Amino acid sequence: MSPSLVVGLNAVIVAVTDETPRLLTVERAEHGLGVPGADRPALPFGPLDPAGHRTLELGLRDWVREQTGLELGYAEQLYTFGDRHRDPRERAGGPRVISIAYLALVREGRVSGAGRARWRGFYEFLPWEDGRAGRPALIDDVVAPALARWARQAADAKARRARTERADITFGFRGAAFDAERVLERYELLYEAGLVSEAGRDRRGATRAATEKMGEAMALDHRRLMATALGRLRGKLKYRPVIFELVPPTFTLLRLQRVVEALAGARLHKQNFRRLVEKGGLVEGTGVVEPRGVGRPAELFRFRREVLRERRAPGVGLGRR
Repeated sequence: MSPSLVVGLNAVIVAVTDETPRLLTVERAEHGLGVPGADRPALPFGPLDPAGHRTLELGLRDWVREQTGLELGYAEQLYTFGDRHRDPRERAGGPRVISIAYLALVREGRVSGAGRARWRGFYEFLPWEDGRAGRPALIDDVVAPALARWARQAADAKARRARTERADITFGFRGAAFDAERVLERYELLYEAGLVSEAGRDRRGATRAATEKMGEAMALDHRRLMATALGRLRGKLKYRPVIFELVPPTFTLLRLQRVVEALAGARLHKQNFRRLVEKGGLVEGTGVVEPRGVGRPAELFRFRREVLRERRAPGVGLGRR
């Protein structure tokens, strides 16, 4: 008989390579939870072994090592996901799966392991979140009219106003400010409105067919987990020096800016960004210039660890254009 409750451990593992935010996915998992829908990428995950895993984080690291061959460095607990039927097998008598998700930051490297691990672009799954080339056309061409129709379908005028306001605030419609950290809210709104394919899968027929332009679906609710992670990471950029987990020990300021932009999904003002990181004491020059490059050689910098003692919130800030 299946247990009534299983505690799962999930890892949202993020890297930035060549200005592309990357996510580590697996295609198979050698444990009792499995990955429903072998055609869908999943996050590395596995069940907690109460006897074998001394802590939750050690259990997570064991599963990541087994499935991807990767040894995690920086990792923090992200959120606990416990909605009923988040694993569809629960409807057929399977266990209810509560997942404790972690966010890990690494530099991309070769992966192996039993899970057929693969690095994927973050915005392949959340294409509406990448605004580095300007506001994505997807938002105005597909999302806005679809959400307007969804609002009109509400039961009464009060509900229609509430849906319209929610769409405006979440996506920055009709003069509302766009908040880059509302990644999870945007995904959940699209899910509720039936605009992502997971909605059709979970509801056994959504009211509106998901479009191929809305990004690739993932196993279970793993796209919701990664949306949570991206929103958390965008917020942390402002007050914690997590960005330095994603760059080499020495880097140019332009390289650092491009990594921040990749995660923020927006272009930053070059001089404002440099002023924030230099005057904020986050970096220090090495006196060495980049050995290769086009044009004027750029000096290499490194993270200045003393800032952790000097400032309560040593983030890079977001000097937007």
